[in-house]
Amino acid sequence: MTMNIRTLATLAAALALAACSALKPADKAGDGKPGPSSAPDEVASPKADVPSVRLITAQTPVVRAYRKTGARQIYNAYPQRIYKGKIPPLVYAVVVVETDLDANGNVKNVTFSRVPSHAPEVPPKIAELIKAASPLPSPGRLGGHTYVDTWLWDKSGNFQLDSLTLGQRSR
Repeated sequence: MTMNIRTLATLAAALALAACSALKPADKAGDGKPGPSSAPDEVASPKADVPSVRLITAQTPVVRAYRKTGARQIYNAYPQRIYKGKIPPLVYAVVVVETDLDANGNVKNVTFSRVPSHAPEVPPKIAELIKAASPLPSPGRLGGHTYVDTWLWDKSGNFQLDSLTLGQRSR
């Protein structure tokens, strides 16, 4: 009976140690970097400085304040394109834009989380305007993040941004 328990304990310890070494990345060079993979179906892991998932920054007061700062920069870049007064009750297109910024305010990417199916020409025009207005003001301590704003686009091609809109007419 003691031989069986001792054998089981030894076997369990050996399996536990084997599992630990199986989960550890290969370090053949001894320099702390993983060695080349021997398995052809292994996928290379992403670099540590490149996020594998885009994170939308939580809408804290600092982020909301930056939305207005970014919107003012876009308004200053295109004063002739800003819709004057209140937007009509039926705006031509509403587009939710996610702009990835680096820590200096440079636009890295523009994506859309809401696009109008009836106005497919609008989102590319918005992306073009944002990229041409780059860099936006430096986000300061906020650092690189995703700046989200809603564009209210009139048929005339003029627009307002939700963060600075004057509102919408009732008629």
